[in-house]
Amino acid sequence: MRLTGLLVTAILAATPASAQQPPSSSGAAATSAQQDAAPLNLPVSLDKIRDALSQPVPPALLKSLDETPTFRIEIRERQKIDDLLKSLKFDSGPAVPGGLYGYEQQRQLFPSVDNPLAQPYAPFTSGELFQVSLTSLFERILAGRLVNAITSAERAHAVAAAKDEVNHAIAEYCAAQPNGGAGIQICAAAPAIR
Repeated sequence: MRLTGLLVTAILAATPASAQQPPSSSGAAATSAQQDAAPLNLPVSLDKIRDALSQPVPPALLKSLDETPTFRIEIRERQKIDDLLKSLKFDSGPAVPGGLYGYEQQRQLFPSVDNPLAQPYAPFTSGELFQVSLTSLFERILAGRLVNAITSAERAHAVAAAKDEVNHAIAEYCAAQPNGGAGIQICAAAPAIR
């Protein structure tokens, strides 16, 4: 019932609006003439836009359309992050004997307070532990110097042997030349200078 009343009201209200007469064409012409006579307050000038569009396009603007670009863009941020991650070391040193789980199991089953002899270095007495430490220290400090000394001695011996061999070859060469190599500069020089 309400819907019917609403529909009838809408039809009655719309009918007078359509029954109005349109304004005369002379009235429309008068209003358009008033609008043309009044200057438009635009932020740009239409005459300037028309003049710019009527001019031909300069060839310099179209010339660069076919050129290939002479630049290159390379994004390196991802590469920097990858390099940073590669430089990080996540290793925690040498592996625990028996693995982490085995070490944890030994620690839980044999606490160090209750079972001091079941700990990793417990089989060594204090004297033996001192000897192992001293041996490690000797190996680290003195063994490197000893190896360097032996290597230097071997190198000096090899250099001296090479010099003797060169002097012997020069002496044989000079002896094979006429007049014992007189006039040849290498034969005239003393072996110590060569």
